[in-house]
Amino acid sequence: MQLKYILIGVAVVVVLYIIGLYNTLVRLKMRVEEAWSDIDVQLKRRYDLIPNLINTVKGYATHEDTLLEKLTQERTAAMSTGGVEKADAENALSGTLKTLFAVAENYPDLKANQNFLELQRELSDTENKIQAARRFYNGNVMELNTRIDMFPSSLIASQFGFTKREFFQMDEVEKAVPTVAF
Repeated sequence: MQLKYILIGVAVVVVLYIIGLYNTLVRLKMRVEEAWSDIDVQLKRRYDLIPNLINTVKGYATHEDTLLEKLTQERTAAMSTGGVEKADAENALSGTLKTLFAVAENYPDLKANQNFLELQRELSDTENKIQAARRFYNGNVMELNTRIDMFPSSLIASQFGFTKREFFQMDEVEKAVPTVAF
């Protein structure tokens, strides 16, 4: 009779442990999704600022049409992609923005324009927020992926269909210093 209660007690502990692991995985998955949403909010802010920046620069740097056109195309591409492709598109857009600001250094009137300076500050602030959101996202992805790989939670994760997520990484283009040739 006592053995029966011991087995029931062990079964209850095992079930509670499994429920705890499952809930931990759900919480981590939701944190990753929230972190991705934070990135999207900042990217939307950047997308909204870029047309204003382009219009401001157009008046000063008329022979930089190729760069402005590329910036517009990359903004459109970044807005229309998702997943890992979105990270690649965002990296390309960041590189082009860096090039635009490097080009703007060669236009004294543009550098003095209050509109341009304010847009540049806003974009710089947004870029910093995007970097912070990326770090937050990647931290949550690391925690989720680690939990999915660890035993015994890997058994629960595979049973309930939890999958590892991709990190939001910078590519070599974004790491490089932009070059400006005239």
